[in-house]
Amino acid sequence: MKGSFPFTAPTWPGGVERRPLERRTGTDYDIAWARRYPARVARALIVDQVLRPVVRVLGSPQLHGLDRLEALEPPAIFAANHKSHLDTPLLLTSLPDRFRHRAVVAAGADYFFPNRVTGAVSALAIGAFPIERRRVSRRSADLAAEFLDDGWSLVIFPEGGRSPDGWGQAFRGGAAYLALRTGLPVVPVHLEGTRRVLKRGAKLPTPATVHVTFGAPLRPGDGDDARSFGSRIEAAVATLADERATDWWTARRRAATGETPSLAGPRTTSWRRTWALDESRRQPAERRWPR
Repeated sequence: MKGSFPFTAPTWPGGVERRPLERRTGTDYDIAWARRYPARVARALIVDQVLRPVVRVLGSPQLHGLDRLEALEPPAIFAANHKSHLDTPLLLTSLPDRFRHRAVVAAGADYFFPNRVTGAVSALAIGAFPIERRRVSRRSADLAAEFLDDGWSLVIFPEGGRSPDGWGQAFRGGAAYLALRTGLPVVPVHLEGTRRVLKRGAKLPTPATVHVTFGAPLRPGDGDDARSFGSRIEAAVATLADERATDWWTARRRAATGETPSLAGPRTTSWRRTWALDESRRQPAERRWPR
């Protein structure tokens, strides 16, 4: 009969409690399978044999500061600025071997896990796990802490998303909170040049040289909370950016006097911000030896 079952949805008995539909996407995506040995072997092959050659062709990566990690043992939290989709494969393939093959990436649930297929590719290829970017999520925090407690290193972008104009955004407190919760160190990382290769909205990449600068590991102090330690992480990444633009001595002097240029750039109109960004690239500061 038209207008009744099976042509319409069946009725639900009034005395029976409805069970909520089970979601298997977004932050509810189950990534347990991606931690098992077969998936880890497949991911190691993808990272080393696929992503690394692609990154080398597109970015000719130059690595700086690896000596600062020589005494550091896994696991650790790697916190970097974020300007491009190239950032994740670049940072993953730049990590020392002892970190690279047992690392996970905190990835936006709305972008990397919108459906099962995209989620499976993200989890398998780069070791991504879903986090909620638009609000505080205890589920995301617990999952990240579980990985760290199990000996996995974490790659996280505290800005929460790619830069819309090339300048940095304020760091959120996720990396700092996880460091306080687990007692693990945070390695500040500055990525430079990835936006020139693949900026937000670009359909095709443009090869250009990229730089990865690792900073000295940071640990929370006795009086640190997530806010204060998060500010220290952001300041450390800004100092690494200044180190690339000038030299080690100048960057440390500016950091000591509170003169480090902000990652966020000047607070002015959009065209002036664009001009200032281009000008900073064309005119690097003069490098000088300390007196």
